[in-house]
Amino acid sequence: MAGGDKKSNAGSSGGGKKKEVKKETGLGLSYKKDDNFGEWYSEVVVNSEMIEYYDISGCYILRPWAISIWEIMQAFFDAEIKKMEVKNCYFPLFVSPGVLQKEKDHVEGFAPEVAWVTKSGKSDLEVPIAIRPTSETVMYPYYSKWIRGHRDLPLKLNQWCNVVRWEFSNPTPFIRSREFLWQEGHTAFATKEEADIEVLQILELYRQIYEEFLAIPVIKGKKTEMEKFAGGLYTTSVEAFIPNTGRGIQGATSHCLGQNFAKMFEINFENEKGEKCMVWQNSWAYSTRTIGVMVMVHGDDKGLVLPPKVAALQVVVVPVPYKDADTQGIFDACVETVNALSEAGICAKADLRDNYSPGWKYSDWEMKGVPIRIEIGPRDLANNQVRVVRRDNGSKIDISRVCLVEEVRGLLDKIQENLFEVAKQKRDACIQIARTWDEFVKALGEKKMILAPWCDEQDVEKEVKDRTKGELGAAKSLCTPFDQPELPEGTKCFVSGKPAKKWTYWGRSY
Repeated sequence: MAGGDKKSNAGSSGGGKKKEVKKETGLGLSYKKDDNFGEWYSEVVVNSEMIEYYDISGCYILRPWAISIWEIMQAFFDAEIKKMEVKNCYFPLFVSPGVLQKEKDHVEGFAPEVAWVTKSGKSDLEVPIAIRPTSETVMYPYYSKWIRGHRDLPLKLNQWCNVVRWEFSNPTPFIRSREFLWQEGHTAFATKEEADIEVLQILELYRQIYEEFLAIPVIKGKKTEMEKFAGGLYTTSVEAFIPNTGRGIQGATSHCLGQNFAKMFEINFENEKGEKCMVWQNSWAYSTRTIGVMVMVHGDDKGLVLPPKVAALQVVVVPVPYKDADTQGIFDACVETVNALSEAGICAKADLRDNYSPGWKYSDWEMKGVPIRIEIGPRDLANNQVRVVRRDNGSKIDISRVCLVEEVRGLLDKIQENLFEVAKQKRDACIQIARTWDEFVKALGEKKMILAPWCDEQDVEKEVKDRTKGELGAAKSLCTPFDQPELPEGTKCFVSGKPAKKWTYWGRSY
């Protein structure tokens, strides 16, 4: 692994030539993003020190470089839901079988992924205990206890926690793992109208996380009846797309559960008229999958590319002393530069390690995706300037130290905007309209995200899955976008030929 390589070669790498240093230290990627996406992704998440593989398949160690991204998103989202008067709580990890199986559709949806505790030491447990795959059945017996009258509503709780889903196929760091971190909100209301409003409020926060923080374009829409959350009334989602693989990826979901769980768990309240009513419920979640989507969308053949808004380190300052140069003066200038940026609220640090060459450091920080690198050498010192290098496009510019803070702040904004625009252009180039089955199959073979008119019938949706099964996996509906293109009268479903009722996105997915 990259981290180990760096440590073991630290002593021998400091004075070597740039090319030799790279080879000795294991910097650089063995695979290119366009040639072997899966191996490239695996290398990037390890070499950039985001994750380390664990000795249990499908489980990963999230290193500080990854957790720092999660914490930035967490800080934003937590503050926003608190404005909505959502309160944080924590429920146990374990679920009794009786409670888990209370909602039939729900448990059937998760049954293959549920992990069970069956032993304590060497003794078999009398009753096995499930580990939560999600927390509806964990929390709702207590909602029934806590909600009695209309004054107890709305009840809005969220927990930041881990869940376990014992995935059997293709575990992938961040994207599909047996344990992952997420937040899950669970709310209860007196009316459906209140629940409907919150579903979209939360979905908009998820859009902001993806588009404004991670610089990833997403489509807001509604899942079909086949793809909605098991046991829920309807599911909304933000959908991203990975052009290299031609696969959609569900970014986050906001569900209206309706009154189904309220019925199962007897979550009732007395309204203002003294009448007994059932609550309306929502649940919503996003997870560390967000980080994996970011790596897939923005990463390149040099490694990770971090959007400035989620980068714990936005600027790294590297001294470039030549022979007979004023090394101490250059180091002092690096420290002063970091201090000026830090005082302005920009996350910066100087890489003053003396056992690595500047070239090695460039590669190291490029691998980790730091948005801006500042180089200071003898000429820069003499001219009271610095050289600034952008990670997103590699462009270089010399900037006077007098106006450094303003220039760097502006560059960080430009990098954030450019990452989003480039990602959107690539995503949009992969969207294909298909009006017939033949057009659909052709677009699917070209790794497209397909927008097609559909009759909104489950049997037809199943037919799409059945007819596209193969080594790459079946195609399915991704979402029906809220932003619906015009559907002229007489438009036919791309599969059945029946009158189309809506436009829906289709494709292969993670």
